[in-house]
Amino acid sequence: MIPADDPGFEALARKISGAGFAVEAYKDKCIRRRIAVRMRACGVHTYADYQALLDRNPTEYERLRDALTINVTRFYRNAETWNLLRRELIPRLCAPGAGEIRAWSAGCSSGEEPYTIAILAAEYLDGCGRSGELDRLVVDATDVDRLSLERAMAARYRPENLTEMPAELAQRYLEPVGHELQIAARVRRRVFVRRLDLNSRRPPRRDYHMVVCRNVLIYFDRPMQERLFQIFADSLVPGGYLVIGKVETLFGAVRERLILVDPRERVYRRPA
Repeated sequence: MIPADDPGFEALARKISGAGFAVEAYKDKCIRRRIAVRMRACGVHTYADYQALLDRNPTEYERLRDALTINVTRFYRNAETWNLLRRELIPRLCAPGAGEIRAWSAGCSSGEEPYTIAILAAEYLDGCGRSGELDRLVVDATDVDRLSLERAMAARYRPENLTEMPAELAQRYLEPVGHELQIAARVRRRVFVRRLDLNSRRPPRRDYHMVVCRNVLIYFDRPMQERLFQIFADSLVPGGYLVIGKVETLFGAVRERLILVDPRERVYRRPA
């Protein structure tokens, strides 16, 4: 067990930050826990020894980054939130006569969230006899984790990843490929996967109708959370929606800029 006040941690944190990962923006306990996972895997027992290992083996940086950014996700996680999007937000965003429909899944992990957004849009438009309008949809899916992005680009998932998704959606918008299921091509084409570090880079654009960032902000410290809330608000068009995780809370100056639409599902709207 490494003491929480081990001075070697500060030196290690500076080294990791110097390699391009903003350790200081994350909660201390979370960072320590995930570094410990890599240390055990490498058979080292002190922060100083792990720092020396990083000097000898630069490829360990990639493994460490993967460990630090690991995400837990699945299709239709917290079904009540998705049902709200399906019932109310998606129909509003896909109203007839509107132009491009733009959404951003910030911290998309392996893609379940952005593909669900695209599936719900396809389901609504199909049900309205407007299937051809799916080409209006643009879902930007961003994350910093290399392995997660590779899985998102492949868009293939094991059946057990879909146990919470309504069966009719899974049957209509995923296709068997060997022992896995792949997102249907016409839905897959509406999701644009790219690498983006929320700590250091600007969002892909600033005219989204909906930004979804669920169960990501809990890993950051409060100053970083406030900064990201401002970025999300700036990224929305007037009338656009922000959806955050059910265990997350909007705070700081951004509370004056966004209206709470649904307190239970943590949905906010930028005033028109």
